[in-house]
Amino acid sequence: MTEAFEPALVPELLIVDIDRSLVFWRDLCGFEVRYSRPEERFAYIALGSAHLMLEQIGVGRNWITGPLEAPLGRGINFQINVPTTTRLASVLEHAGIELLMQPETKWYRIGDEEAGVDQFLVTDPDGYLIRFQSSRGRRPVSR
Repeated sequence: MTEAFEPALVPELLIVDIDRSLVFWRDLCGFEVRYSRPEERFAYIALGSAHLMLEQIGVGRNWITGPLEAPLGRGINFQINVPTTTRLASVLEHAGIELLMQPETKWYRIGDEEAGVDQFLVTDPDGYLIRFQSSRGRRPVSR
């Protein structure tokens, strides 16, 4: 990578088909491929400061700790901040991707403030749960 910023955590998602995953992540969600190793069916992708690695199961070195059964993303969700959720939700729905949770505005308590977000949930082709969100700012907690 040519940028100075390198995130401290970059999840590597084991996936069934790199081409199918890139249609979702790159073509629909707007991630860019920073680099790839086609012979290993691997891609490093990023959208702003959100970075992910995609690695096709059965090609290259897969570090697998247990049986892989669909959906692969059970028990985790990835929160990804985007400038606005409205356009992205529309793009996904127009492409026939079902949203797990329709867009909403939600306020979460953080100490004596609330942080507001516009958000929706969707799963990628392999079942990883993604929560796209954009900030609505902060406000005092209403008592």
